[in-house]
Amino acid sequence: MDVRGTVAPGFEAVRDAFVRNFEERGERGAAVALYRHGRKVVDLWAGTRDVDGAEPWAVDTVQIVRSAGKGVAAAVPLLLHQRGQVDLDAPVGTYWPEFKANGKERVLVRHLLAHRAGLAALDGTLTPAQAADQVSGPRAVAAQQPLWEPGTDHGYHAQTYSWLIGELVRRVTGRTIGRWIAEEIARPLGLDFWFGLPEDEAHRIGRIGPVEPPPAGNGGTLRMRPKRSVVEAYADPASLTRRAFGAIDPFPDENDPAYRAAELPASNGAATARGLARCYAAMIGEVDGQRLFAPATLTLARTEESAGPDRVLVVNTRFGLGYMLHGPAAPLLGPGSFGHPGRGGSLGFADPETGIALGYVTNGLQKGVTADPRAQALVRAVRSAL
Repeated sequence: MDVRGTVAPGFEAVRDAFVRNFEERGERGAAVALYRHGRKVVDLWAGTRDVDGAEPWAVDTVQIVRSAGKGVAAAVPLLLHQRGQVDLDAPVGTYWPEFKANGKERVLVRHLLAHRAGLAALDGTLTPAQAADQVSGPRAVAAQQPLWEPGTDHGYHAQTYSWLIGELVRRVTGRTIGRWIAEEIARPLGLDFWFGLPEDEAHRIGRIGPVEPPPAGNGGTLRMRPKRSVVEAYADPASLTRRAFGAIDPFPDENDPAYRAAELPASNGAATARGLARCYAAMIGEVDGQRLFAPATLTLARTEESAGPDRVLVVNTRFGLGYMLHGPAAPLLGPGSFGHPGRGGSLGFADPETGIALGYVTNGLQKGVTADPRAQALVRAVRSAL
């Protein structure tokens, strides 16, 4: 395997795990980056740029990271709170009056971030064009009646998170979330990260697509069989699980330039592993003199807001304000870790106790939502190196 990049002394185990992902776990093309205490210690890439191609992955290759982008999107309301522009305990309708309809007067900003708003699915669906037009999605969630009493339970807002968080940011700042991140986060930190991939960066992006993991006993790792309840939830078209993930119908072509150019913070962030890792590193400390979260904001991000059976994912999940927290459903580095996986593989997270920030990006989407075996192999390698 022709692996490019650099590894600082002491982190060779991460490179070894990265290589084994290609040899044993069905990887096609991927990159991993790791920061410790604001310094880059791992920056590796290998394989092909396109999941179905032969062109090598380059130093600047970008991929769609699906829900791994939610963690970057969540930083925006938290930073607006840090700057005194958003009250996390205020009703969403304070900033977005139309949102108050159909029993949502008491939905708080923190409920949106912690997946407690009761708006995980819509009564109807949106076409890909409607999902991207920045009008239909916000209008639909504003009109939607909650599926449970807001604030009393949690369920992963897989797609509706785009319009809930995106419109809140627009109402408060007058800017789209993609523009806000570009101007206030990505540009100052020098990040390769976008919601709404610019046309002049489109030549860098690779094609993503589904891949099957290798069978157990054939050089691959042990494949865990999901619980029957989880399988049934994903198979039932009427289940909240299917409705939450299927709020956009038909499912978008994620390689379509129009989809990549849209701003959908729930699902279409475009990033390098380096960009994800550097962003999380700046959440927990200084990176080249830049820092995102004040200590109080960092505490908010990783303080448990939701825990237990997830109405959508049908497993026990833990959320802070916008971030998945370490636990069986989403194993990260340790109890204080926070971040977000992307369905199919990608992962970004930080662990303040060790000063670690990791970004992993892949073009081969395997089955699974929160604990991809390739990402987990990298996390275990990081743990062994500390």
